[in-house]
Amino acid sequence: MSRPLPAWLPGLAFVLIWSTGFIVGKAVVPVADTNRFLLARFGLAAVMFGVAAMAGGARWPALREVPRHLIAGALMQGIYLCAGYGAVAHGLSPSVMALLGALQPLLTALLAIPLLKELPSPRTWRGLALGAFGVGLVVVPAMRAGAPNAVSPWIVLIGVLAILSITMGTLLQKTSISRADIRTSSAWQNTGAMLVAGILVCATGDVDTLRWTPGLTLWASLGWAAFVLSGAGTWLLLGLVRRGQAANAAALMFLAPPLAAVQAALLFGDHLGPVQWIGMAVAGAGVWLCQTQGRLRHAPAR
Repeated sequence: MSRPLPAWLPGLAFVLIWSTGFIVGKAVVPVADTNRFLLARFGLAAVMFGVAAMAGGARWPALREVPRHLIAGALMQGIYLCAGYGAVAHGLSPSVMALLGALQPLLTALLAIPLLKELPSPRTWRGLALGAFGVGLVVVPAMRAGAPNAVSPWIVLIGVLAILSITMGTLLQKTSISRADIRTSSAWQNTGAMLVAGILVCATGDVDTLRWTPGLTLWASLGWAAFVLSGAGTWLLLGLVRRGQAANAAALMFLAPPLAAVQAALLFGDHLGPVQWIGMAVAGAGVWLCQTQGRLRHAPAR
């Protein structure tokens, strides 16, 4: 009889996959308009999940539930990625975007109190604080290296909007839409994200004028983004959020920026200092605190 997979394996797989989003975001900027790229990514992912749902005979959500899935996808992927990739394309350092992204677990924990009546335990709060500190150790030195390149406050605000969007989208996964099959829900959610990207593409003018340079970098990035990030990565994230508490699942994202920093060092020649390596260890300790006995208490109904 085969042994069941370890409980920590989905979380590890999610972090390894999700961390590559920073790499794809940096690699695709020279070869494609970010909104057009994301429109293609979401479209491919929606078709992939739709085919998987039909092949498996999955039950589709009732028509009255579809708008909730569309809104969740628009928030968790559409606005989040369009705003995040757009901010990077307009000069926001990936390190700054990584730092903003690392604040998402704190926002999730805070918003889960009034919206989901979930109160993080003291252990979870300590883990969140330790993780945030570790991420800061990793990304702040990289931010200092790019300080001479000033970025408009409006671009930074777009990055903040991206994090608020994925935070709200993550919390929506804990509502009634969590009862839907992940395949059908993901098909609708990617459709919602595709609508956001499509609106932005149309708003920027003639599609033919948008940057799109076919080649290995573009096709490899698109394939990875659609089938691995939007496919396996989002599927793992939805599963983690639905099976566990919102803040603990979101805390896994503390490991994404440090892992992205390692990948950037290998692929783009970015160098990590001793303080950054210490930061990765601290962030890992924070995640460990949140994932081991870091439970959430349900607040009394008011």
